[in-house]
Amino acid sequence: MNATGDYMYGLAERLFPICRSITGNGFRQSLEMIREQVPEMKVFEVPSGTEVFDWTVPREWNIRGGWIKNMQGETIIDFRDCNLHVLGYSVPVHQTVSREELLEHVYTQPEQPDWIPYVTSYYKERWGFCMSERQKQQLTDEEYEVCIDSTLEDGSLTYGELIVPGETDEEIFFSTYLCHPSMANNELSGPCLMTALIRYVQSLASRRYTYRFIIVPETIGSITYLSRPSASGRSQATNLTEMQQHVKAGFVLSCVGDDRTYSMVSTKYEDTLADRVLQNVLRYHYPDYIRYSFMKRASDERQYGSAGVGLPVCAFCRSKYHEYPEYHTSADDMTLISPEGLQGSYDVMVKVVNALEHNRYYRMTVPCEPQLGKRGLYPTISQKGTYAAFRAMQHFTAYADGRNDLIAISDIIGTPVDQLIPIVRKLQEHQLITV
Repeated sequence: MNATGDYMYGLAERLFPICRSITGNGFRQSLEMIREQVPEMKVFEVPSGTEVFDWTVPREWNIRGGWIKNMQGETIIDFRDCNLHVLGYSVPVHQTVSREELLEHVYTQPEQPDWIPYVTSYYKERWGFCMSERQKQQLTDEEYEVCIDSTLEDGSLTYGELIVPGETDEEIFFSTYLCHPSMANNELSGPCLMTALIRYVQSLASRRYTYRFIIVPETIGSITYLSRPSASGRSQATNLTEMQQHVKAGFVLSCVGDDRTYSMVSTKYEDTLADRVLQNVLRYHYPDYIRYSFMKRASDERQYGSAGVGLPVCAFCRSKYHEYPEYHTSADDMTLISPEGLQGSYDVMVKVVNALEHNRYYRMTVPCEPQLGKRGLYPTISQKGTYAAFRAMQHFTAYADGRNDLIAISDIIGTPVDQLIPIVRKLQEHQLITV
């Protein structure tokens, strides 16, 4: 059953046609579609020109269309056919240019001649078009008419935040981005997974941790978010200083919709609770997963793990960005992701949440092994093969000495955390363990 996977895939289908960027109405429209599913998420606008650490919030970009035509009026490429055709953040232009001048503004991926590349120019003003290498080779006329109907003017940067309170102020943090045009795995799988994960966390009868979810434009959005005053109501601090105090583990969700593999990008020193829990879950869920070092970072874990920030945040992917051939091209379409791929990523993150919620240092309340049989927790007949199914409980009780948390015990005895959680509950029910 992939009910949640079908739900996420359906949401991605609705979001796919929208042209998004790091600012603008495409981002807002997409965020509002997500807020239809999680209306508690708050929206924030940060004006252009705002200083955010060493960066400045750029001017807002919006686009209505763009095309190249030959002198006979025939359309060569059109933004309406694929919103990757226009260079991201292109300034407006409408003029007739020579073939030579046009080619100075055309971007292709020659080694992938049938795909349109995704290219941007956020922080230097220029105009341009993206097309396949094969389309470029067909530009043989002497002149062309080019038009990009866009605006680049003062506005604001948009992001969304939802804090789901728990029993403590200790936080689990999830971050994803929503700033690319029509690419399914790279762009939409992360926000769709986050939407489903929010609904799961909200459904929990009790929560030990407080959960912080944000949807931002990549890089400039995470930098902006960290620099802003906290809206949690718990302090007058910035988000950064508040998170440095409270976040125990965090995850960037990106490229989580395909069927190929699972992967993670470790924190800088690979020694945080986020590293431990994600490695533990992936070890049992998909033993062939790939673990990349922090030096392979490329998404917002760059900011969260940077000097002066130092938050315990890993990146979670299936096929990692930069590592699959369709990345940042028109081939990253809805056929690249699937309900099954999204469901698998959701299952991993649910296991991560449940592992964290139950990750305590447990201690047995009785010396020696407890008499499990009289409590109905162990076979009362001792015969070869009768106690194999109870071996995990027996191992757990041996290592529940206050020295190891649940993830460590799982690693030591080779039993997934999700199989240890029912054991913990049974032992708690009989008052055999404490924390």
